[in-house]
Amino acid sequence: MNEHARGAVRVEQGPKRVRCYLAGRLVADTRRPFLVWEIPYYPAYYIPLADVVADLKPVEKVEHSPSRGTARLFDVRVDGAAAESAAKRYPDSPLEELRDLVRFDWAAMDEWLEEDEPVYTHPRDPYKRVDILASSRQVRVEVDGVTVADSTRPHILFETGLPPRYYLPLPDVRTELLVPSATQSHCPYKGTAAYWSVDTGHGVHPDLVWIYRTPLPESQKVAGLACFYNEKVDLYIDGELQDRPRTPFS
Repeated sequence: MNEHARGAVRVEQGPKRVRCYLAGRLVADTRRPFLVWEIPYYPAYYIPLADVVADLKPVEKVEHSPSRGTARLFDVRVDGAAAESAAKRYPDSPLEELRDLVRFDWAAMDEWLEEDEPVYTHPRDPYKRVDILASSRQVRVEVDGVTVADSTRPHILFETGLPPRYYLPLPDVRTELLVPSATQSHCPYKGTAAYWSVDTGHGVHPDLVWIYRTPLPESQKVAGLACFYNEKVDLYIDGELQDRPRTPFS
């Protein structure tokens, strides 16, 4: 494992074949991607310049990072398709591993593949694990002092770095208090989530509940189950009120 840490940034070469596409055209194809933890929560892919198929046209813009140095930005062009300022390089980075690598903006690309499978939102972190276990614990959820869910058949999702999440069958949720939301979120481990807000008659609490109706294969156990943000509700497990955790979702 080739790993280098400097400040808050960790760099590690990954074993997967990684490809990205723009408008159906191949932009890059590598068997030696680098995972770079620019933030603590998940890594970004950096791709060796030699494995980039698209043309990179420099623009008159730079970005500076205290740990990675000065980035030069590039338009990405391939077979008539273009994405403005969608690539960056750190040719003089204090992190030597980054100097010959290209970072493509994830959202600017239309598709990313790890091996032959699509991956969404960001690369999968090799040090993050998701376990989903059926349980008979009693889970009760209160909002504004009103019980909005009560179940003894949760599925508990344990994800590295986050508090346990309690996914509950819809018959155990007071769905008449749920208000559909247009919000969606995406997770590379679970898939695309849809949301509800909660209205107990004391005000609307936006996007408090989510559901994965068609989760990715590794997370099928939570399909069709509702989950509340521990950070934003009063959660009782076996009758005991839980402390509200502090997370990026608080």
